[in-house]
Amino acid sequence: MTFRLGVDVGGTFTDLLLVNESSGKTYMAKVPSTPEDSSIGVLNGVARICDESGVDPKEISKVMHGTTVATNAVLTRKGAKVGLVTTKGYRQVLQVARSFCPGGLGGWVSYVKAPLMAPLELTIEADERMGADGEAVSPLDVDTLKQDLEALKATGEVEALTICLLNSYVNGAHEHEARSVAESIFNDIPISLSSDVVPEMQEYERTETTVVNSYVRPQVSTYVDNLQSSLEERMGGEVSLAILRSDGGLASGRASGESPVNLLLSGPAGGVAGAIYFCQRGGFENILTFDMGGTSTDVALIQNGEARIRRETRVSDVTVRAPSVDVRTVGAGGGSIAFVPELTKALRVGPESAGADPGPAAYMKGGDKPTVCDANVVLGYLPSDVKLGGAMTIDRDAAEKAVQTIADAVGISLMEAAEGIIKIVNEAMLGALRLVSVEQGYDPRDFALVGFGGAGPLHANALGVLSGSWPVIVPPGPGVLCAYGDATTKVTDEASRTYVTRVDEISSDDFISALKELMQKASESFAADGFSEHDLDVQYQADIRYAGQAFQLSLNVTEDQLATEGLAVLTNEFDKQHEQLFTFAHGKDHEIVMIRAVVKARSSLQADLDEVGSEKTDLDDATIHDTRFYYEGAWHDAAIFERHKLGVGTEVPGPAIVQEMDSTTLILPGHVATVDKVGNLLINPA
Repeated sequence: MTFRLGVDVGGTFTDLLLVNESSGKTYMAKVPSTPEDSSIGVLNGVARICDESGVDPKEISKVMHGTTVATNAVLTRKGAKVGLVTTKGYRQVLQVARSFCPGGLGGWVSYVKAPLMAPLELTIEADERMGADGEAVSPLDVDTLKQDLEALKATGEVEALTICLLNSYVNGAHEHEARSVAESIFNDIPISLSSDVVPEMQEYERTETTVVNSYVRPQVSTYVDNLQSSLEERMGGEVSLAILRSDGGLASGRASGESPVNLLLSGPAGGVAGAIYFCQRGGFENILTFDMGGTSTDVALIQNGEARIRRETRVSDVTVRAPSVDVRTVGAGGGSIAFVPELTKALRVGPESAGADPGPAAYMKGGDKPTVCDANVVLGYLPSDVKLGGAMTIDRDAAEKAVQTIADAVGISLMEAAEGIIKIVNEAMLGALRLVSVEQGYDPRDFALVGFGGAGPLHANALGVLSGSWPVIVPPGPGVLCAYGDATTKVTDEASRTYVTRVDEISSDDFISALKELMQKASESFAADGFSEHDLDVQYQADIRYAGQAFQLSLNVTEDQLATEGLAVLTNEFDKQHEQLFTFAHGKDHEIVMIRAVVKARSSLQADLDEVGSEKTDLDDATIHDTRFYYEGAWHDAAIFERHKLGVGTEVPGPAIVQEMDSTTLILPGHVATVDKVGNLLINPA
């Protein structure tokens, strides 16, 4: 009997899901995160979940992990000191960037550019030139490069090296030659080549992406190696460690260490994968996901069971050319701190968070600032007489004391202040939902809304009212859904190349041949990790635009579609999506900019919550006790129900609260929740 473990490290809690690979039976656990070293929280979680489930750690063969190590390195600017090798004449490529200052007209007046991850003093030039056609114009001057690299090493500052030469996306021979020289001098630091990391056109984007890869690589590699050895020591044998990529796929520990730039949005991608897993099985293909944790909220749009993928990943002011699930994040979480600025006297919430330590005042860990969590406690949404997760005691008096500071500052009552905090944070999250729906040409009323994360189910019903998205779905184990996504997703890799060609100048056969070459390249990493080619699925993509435009869309296409419909399958879909976004379509002059092959390992794993009863339940049998909560200026009598006692088909009318190990679901007056065949709670207007 073997088990796999999904682990998601959040800002406040680390969530774990243990799955029996034979039966699909699952076990869940939550432990406080350890921001100083997230691997400590992971190991604490392993100990707890094995103790509570009775599973021997030696039976765990696979660990799937969503991590924020790369993200935090970029956000805190605590990555490696990166040396950069560019083509002669391009030393200032990162300084010049796109010659764009954010902030609208006059933005340059107040714009303060962040320090570069590869500073100018650690940047050298290689005397070489590769033509845009892939032919060498002038060879690499090896002797001069060697002297410059030795001088760079003599500074004693370089912790990682990036080599990014002009037009190397077409032919990376000079970069590989430069690496050979660098390896003879720097024999103890990682070296990243742009032709390996992101072989795509556009010099600045390629340089920035490869530099970021180098910037986070030592930290990620150290974390992955240490975690791997700690897990093997704890579990007494060899453990397969996989890290969740930003695009929702998994990468082996080896691949993660080499290309950590693909992990920048590792954490949020897990929740999207978990939401798709449960909603598809419940019959919902079009959904808006809403993941509210302790520090932030992540939202995404899923159409036809597929998450929208962006070809760029943005973290803070850093944008890299790496695929990621189109997740938008706002600083609104259960730990977000409410405050009243002295100047405006207007109530604000977030983005600063109380985090895991000291946490909200109600957690009794030393926090005394009013948070969203404290407001939920004051309003009765998070009952103080039921232990959070069955283990953590909630202190209502401490929450009231903290929120009272807001009431006094604004000059309103305690309950008005608490409800004001909740309404403000809900509006902030609605703004994020609009970014992925309305501003992308989608009507949120055409989608269901999936609320998860530790705090998501508390706010999901209210977000459904604001967005008009019904039903509101609360999946089983909402607080550990990211860990579900980590455990049930697939190992993924991809290969891409620049392909700037007009559609009317190529044939379907030539196009298919080019895609198959990329498929072979993308499959190489699977062979290195021991996968058979029979265990792989492939998906092809093309980035297409109107000739002369800078805007492009990534479209999926299959070999069968190309064989039967030709390249019209791409142009027709591009016109359709372009019209949806911009209300017009030319219908001609299409140009394919990039092509890629995405390869995934097949998986038949099912992870089910077998606690969900198969028959309708009498609500009296699931009632913990009666309570009341404050909503829209009035108190409402309600009941608290134990979720695992609610069988399929059971209806829970609001006002009500549904309690479970990892989260609490609020059902507002005038709404009703129904348990579907998968165990999802479906909330609709009564």
